[in-house]
Amino acid sequence: MPNIKSAKKRVLVAANKTARNKAIKSNLKTTVKKAEAAIAEGAGEQEAIRLAIKRIDQACAKGILHKNTAARRKSKLVRKLNSAKQA
Repeated sequence: MPNIKSAKKRVLVAANKTARNKAIKSNLKTTVKKAEAAIAEGAGEQEAIRLAIKRIDQACAKGILHKNTAARRKSKLVRKLNSAKQA
């Protein structure tokens, strides 16, 4: 444990940010899984994909995901949607 007052504060701030980032990332994963399930099921996939892409963009804007990672994940979802429509 740090002895300096500012270092103690940084530990608390880091813990809060870690918890917030973890919550956002968990929500993102859940939303993406729901979108993938909707694609597999074939019902309500447009809305689920739209919400998942929105969550990915929000995580990217907050710095939780790198912009290329966000683009790759969005592309992956759309490819799954398009392949499910063709099949």
